[in-house]
Amino acid sequence: MIIYSGRSRLRAAVAVLAAATIAIPGAVRAASADAGVRLAAAGVEDDGAGCAVPGLPDAGSLPTVSRLPDPFTKLDGTRVTARSDWRCRRQEIRKLAEKFVYGEKPPKPSSVTGTVTSSGITVNVSHNGRSASFSAGVQLPTGGGSGPFPAVVVLGGLGADTATIRAAGAAVISYDPLAVGREGTSRSNKQGAFYTLYGATSGTGILAAWAWGVSRIIDVIEQSGGSILRADATGVTGCSRYGKGAFVTGAFDQRITLTMPVESGSGGVAALRAIPGESGAQPLSSAYSEQPWLGDAFGSFTGGPARLPVDTHEVVGMIAPRGLFIMDNPHIDWLAARSASVAALGGAEIYKALGAGGNLTYWSDVQDGTHCATRPEWRTPMQQYIQKFLLNTGASTGTMRIAASKSGNLAEWRDWTTPALGDPTSDTSPPTAPSGLAASATTSTGTTLTWTAATDDTGVTGYDVLRAPGASGSTFAQAGTSATTSFSDTGLTPGTTYRYQVRARDAAGNISPVSNTAQVTTQPGSATGGCTAVPTVQTQWATGYVIQPLTITNTGSSAMTGWTVTFTLPAGHTLTGSWNGAVTVSGQTVTVRNAAHNGALAPGAATATFGFQATRPNGDTAYPSGYRCS
Repeated sequence: MIIYSGRSRLRAAVAVLAAATIAIPGAVRAASADAGVRLAAAGVEDDGAGCAVPGLPDAGSLPTVSRLPDPFTKLDGTRVTARSDWRCRRQEIRKLAEKFVYGEKPPKPSSVTGTVTSSGITVNVSHNGRSASFSAGVQLPTGGGSGPFPAVVVLGGLGADTATIRAAGAAVISYDPLAVGREGTSRSNKQGAFYTLYGATSGTGILAAWAWGVSRIIDVIEQSGGSILRADATGVTGCSRYGKGAFVTGAFDQRITLTMPVESGSGGVAALRAIPGESGAQPLSSAYSEQPWLGDAFGSFTGGPARLPVDTHEVVGMIAPRGLFIMDNPHIDWLAARSASVAALGGAEIYKALGAGGNLTYWSDVQDGTHCATRPEWRTPMQQYIQKFLLNTGASTGTMRIAASKSGNLAEWRDWTTPALGDPTSDTSPPTAPSGLAASATTSTGTTLTWTAATDDTGVTGYDVLRAPGASGSTFAQAGTSATTSFSDTGLTPGTTYRYQVRARDAAGNISPVSNTAQVTTQPGSATGGCTAVPTVQTQWATGYVIQPLTITNTGSSAMTGWTVTFTLPAGHTLTGSWNGAVTVSGQTVTVRNAAHNGALAPGAATATFGFQATRPNGDTAYPSGYRCS
């Protein structure tokens, strides 16, 4: 039981969340009983695809239900009684959310290809004779290391604390969702890569289209072999409209380990039924008409959300039991933070029932009211959640830090109880070790591994491929995963020795002993020649300047597939922005690596796309120096 002082309007309505820490100013905190639970993401995008879902109701036959729907009551009227039931109940919620709120998110297209480098990702998709492409940038963790790294997909860039993400040990994937689903279009003429494949008149809203784009990025990471980024440790975040997108993305792809929506407002986390009663919150009709974020079918419910057979507390439950960190702003009424707290509290009941209350945090108790600001209150829990869910280190406790001015009362919004769900059947027997690991078709940058399958009493679900540099001594790290008995590892260094091992996993998460070790040495590579980096001062002022472009020229006799430039900032100068390159800063030394679209240079060719902005002390007229290109 949690006791509150001076908060009578919250009373037991918030206290029901005994599975996570709750902290409201003036309240006593209670620790989670299951804070250490860390449940892995599924290895597939839609792990409920095989569930039999009963017929969905028609919009015209829906009753008006003023309170939040019971997330534990299935479409056939029976209740969820075991944790193992949640997978198929979640699939029912998914189908309801697609039909009435977001529009359909299609499965993986017939063809998805692309590339992953340390600075960018390209995605090429084809389906039913139509093709489209888009790309994303990559920035590796600031702490260095050889990888592969977990990564957080940042939608749109607005308000994302990329410095904290990278300092915590995760890479940042900078994803422009507008390339996949554009804003500013009519519902009858939607644009972007998604609609190129599925039609400009598709009823799917652009939030689901954005989520589809992130899933295709994960597809490409899975196919890349895992030498740079890990496909089994992906997070997603975004603020404002991109916070809406991050929320939907995490709900509709079970491979995403950590979801972090920020100030998502109406159409995001906020409970749809609660929004009309929250003073100053953006009306549903406004959110629907501002942009085609939500599916076309939602237009029938903007004036009567109580007719919806689903609400956002259940979308929170679609993410359960994976990591979820919801960040909100109580200072701007338009953002509907009170309604968001209702959804978070309702969704937390699902986390609690699944024994994973410690995997959810909701935090609106912040001082700075600026929209999409980088807030110190969120920095530490964000680091902890990245470490827990992406790096598998630490065991932070979920918390509910709800601003008193925007605190919802769950008791006013539900007439259902949270069941005590039984544990799933216990399986503690690991698979046997894979055998016969061997390498073949080794080139200067890659090799192909094959092995004999492991066995398990309930079935092997996949394999982890481990890699260590050198013939001895170095520690093995995961290079990728495979659902079959083969794996292609790419992006290796020419003339370098590597060792490999493989281990098997089953559905319960049991891990086998490792296989035998296979050792390879890649073929020698060829030199790529030299390059130069020449800066141009585009503009300057008393306390700063812009270098645009920094022209990179291939001065060698052979083609370049990528470049790296380093330079030194004068004392007191700080880099404040950059574009068309992946930048890391160590002290005053700046390192820039090419983006996916500007790394390939023929002999004598140049690129003038990268640039940056910096501040400097007032009166200082110095510029960066020591430009070196390789």
